[in-house]
Amino acid sequence: NGCTCVAGAIANRLGLTWNTKEGEQKANYWGSLMMASTVKLGNDVRGDAVYTPIKNMLPMIDPSQVVWGGWDINKMNLGDAMKRAKVLDYDLQRQLYPHMKDIVPLPSVYFADFIAANQSDRADNVLCGTKQEQMEQIRKDISDFKAKHHLDKVILLWTANTERFACVEEGVNDTAENLLHSIQRDENEVSASTIFAVASILEGCTFINGSPQNTFVPGVVDLARQEKVFIAGDDFKSGQTKMKSVLVDFLVSAGIKPVSIVSYNHLGNNDGKNLSAPSQFRSKEISKSNVVDDMVASNRILFEEDEHPDHIVVIKHVPYVGDSKRAMDEYTSEIFMGGKNTIVMHNTCEDSLLATPLIYDLVILGELCDRISVKKDGSEEWERFHPVLSLLSYMLKAPLVPYGAPVVNALFTQRQAIINVMRACLGLCPENHMTLEHRFESTLEELQKQAAAPLGRPQKKPRI
Repeated sequence: NGCTCVAGAIANRLGLTWNTKEGEQKANYWGSLMMASTVKLGNDVRGDAVYTPIKNMLPMIDPSQVVWGGWDINKMNLGDAMKRAKVLDYDLQRQLYPHMKDIVPLPSVYFADFIAANQSDRADNVLCGTKQEQMEQIRKDISDFKAKHHLDKVILLWTANTERFACVEEGVNDTAENLLHSIQRDENEVSASTIFAVASILEGCTFINGSPQNTFVPGVVDLARQEKVFIAGDDFKSGQTKMKSVLVDFLVSAGIKPVSIVSYNHLGNNDGKNLSAPSQFRSKEISKSNVVDDMVASNRILFEEDEHPDHIVVIKHVPYVGDSKRAMDEYTSEIFMGGKNTIVMHNTCEDSLLATPLIYDLVILGELCDRISVKKDGSEEWERFHPVLSLLSYMLKAPLVPYGAPVVNALFTQRQAIINVMRACLGLCPENHMTLEHRFESTLEELQKQAAAPLGRPQKKPRI
């Protein structure tokens, strides 16, 4: 994902075009909520909907203007890494290579116990020393990068290997104080991703976890709250799970009871290779399986208190298919009068080309949230979002939410939350879909009069 992310930003900045067997293609941000989708602002005087690109609603960063950098346990430059990944078309790679061949990742944290053993042959660019020393080096890297490029802020995003779950233990990682002491004494149950999260928080930088492991042990959340720094996670929601959050929401909302969900995946990239190890697969299985919970709990007509559909997730590594992931799903539901309904779906998608726009979105929205404050009626104090930045849930499989807040997985509910926050920043009321102006004769007649009026001067603005 790292080299595809940087390649995409460069291609868009340069406005590159390239040839494929289907014809000429040009750089775009398709798949990005923030860069390639639109939102309804309201209706014009004739009752017609008015849409605008989300990126035009508020001042926000453009991925092509971001300074990208990072770490990797493999020292291959990004130009050669792009070739190895085989994600982008050859003609595009050829044009991008001169811009990427000199970008080399910084040495990274490598704890072999947390990722699959089959990753050891790539680990030729790793930090040495104690966990405390490695954490301090990451902090120095962040500080040096910010100073070198004269940046206003830095955001860190984990898009590295899925790790096994860390054991949450009293006295080890249950509080900020205990976690910092555990890093100092080289405690085994402190993962590489947690080292990065702690370093990022101590440097005052938002940290986003794009993988499914429990990077945010209680001690990390506690530290983020103490330092008032944003964290968000977990696990990119790009293909199969995004479809699942839409389909199950539809079924349950329609009064149809899903009783069996079986999801099978195979892919051939390095992510698939790492997930072939049982401990790493378990992390992914958990994040994929929990996506239907809130939708099931929303309908007690269909489901009893502790009742859930059978839900199985399988992931296999098939090297030949590379980044072209195959996902097959079977949804079996109970319908009217004891009937059964089965929906089978096959999805072929290029994994990194779905994940990269999510990286852009997470960075854009995370940075935007850093500039939003709210003042309640009657209060003199302005308040920022909770450090656990749940507004980013649309892009994440297993949304991390503040203690006491409900977990929302329904995709369109998550999207509407983002849109309504942005509308509030513009002084607009939350969007709704009552469209009462189209449901009464009186308002329809008023709109029809406006449609017949000269375009320059409408006679009367309808009350909508």
